[in-house]
Amino acid sequence: MDDVFSALSHATRRTILDLLRDKDGRTLSDIEAQLPMTRFGVMKHLKVLVDAHLILTRKVGREKFHYLNPAPIQQISDRWISLYASSFVQAMSDLKIQLEQKGSSMSNTAPKHVYEMFMRAPAEALWKVITDDEKTPLWQHFNMNSRTQWHQGGTIEWIMNGNVVIAGQITEFEPPYRFVMTFHAKWAPDVAADQASRVAWEITPIGRDACKLTLVHDTFESETATYHAVGSGWTEALSRLKTLVETGEPFRLDLSQMSEPVG
Repeated sequence: MDDVFSALSHATRRTILDLLRDKDGRTLSDIEAQLPMTRFGVMKHLKVLVDAHLILTRKVGREKFHYLNPAPIQQISDRWISLYASSFVQAMSDLKIQLEQKGSSMSNTAPKHVYEMFMRAPAEALWKVITDDEKTPLWQHFNMNSRTQWHQGGTIEWIMNGNVVIAGQITEFEPPYRFVMTFHAKWAPDVAADQASRVAWEITPIGRDACKLTLVHDTFESETATYHAVGSGWTEALSRLKTLVETGEPFRLDLSQMSEPVG
């Protein structure tokens, strides 16, 4: 975590993260236009943030877009904020972000939510946990259960209290490194009215004993109810998944302290 704290120690880098919080998926030119420094200076700060995995980059055509990756900050929260207090801290943080984002516009040309998580486990071990329905409640947001047909064209159902709250279909399936699914939230009327979006899971081996998980949730029609709802759910789920894969023990959360399911 030292690289994360080091990256956050500079005011300019915190400003860059704020810019991406307000409008994710910015190009270098876009970020440069918001800062009183040279393009080279901006590039140096971006490199520090990318090296700390606080920013992820994705190419769309000739453009490279930069995305805020909340996973490292979530890990800091998991380590130093008690489970009893975490739901209240997250609720206040979500409220702050929602208020600050009112009236802001998002890029419609690039993926919307991008997450990256490094794990001290082989790619095959991570794949095995993700595709094991019995293990899903040990890491998924709100301890949801899974009823999934793990093959291309198979259906996905994430279930809470006997109700399907997220439904989808596997459109691409390349074990043990990649699968793509549609994502249709059903836990409330506002998200149920949205068109299905897409979630891509990509696992990249790093040597024999480590891997990188990249999750991209995109193809939202606009800043839909689903788009706004899923962010905190994914960061929680991926942090819990990392703990389970690396230690074999679940990161248990008290359902009574959790808010509505959000992905």
